[in-house]
Amino acid sequence: QLRLVESGGGLVHPGGSLRLSCAASGFRLDSYAIGWFRRAPGKNLESVSCINKNGDDTFAAESVEGRFTLSRDSAKNTAYLQMDSLKPEDTARYYCATGDFTSAVQTCLQVPLETTNWGQGTQVTVSS
Repeated sequence: QLRLVESGGGLVHPGGSLRLSCAASGFRLDSYAIGWFRRAPGKNLESVSCINKNGDDTFAAESVEGRFTLSRDSAKNTAYLQMDSLKPEDTARYYCATGDFTSAVQTCLQVPLETTNWGQGTQVTVSS
């Protein structure tokens, strides 16, 4: 069964850090482009950061650039989103998803349109 499971969310103070994990089962995660997406209450799904299938092109939304870093560990078949300098506006439910794209930007644009079976996500709450 092909599956992605997100974890690592929680409650953190502004300025704090979290590392989200996206564990894959049933397929090789490093054979696909990967993206992290988030949905805040009352808002549309937002693309946060993506990496292309070759692993040599990354993209981060302007709102998180310089604070969030996407990486993947082939040995653990897991992708990560390191989130530093968190702000209250980062509060959202975070999801990972995959696609078959050679461009990180295209991944961030197309995966939300093509993905129909999202995982449960992981909640990130930034509050003092």
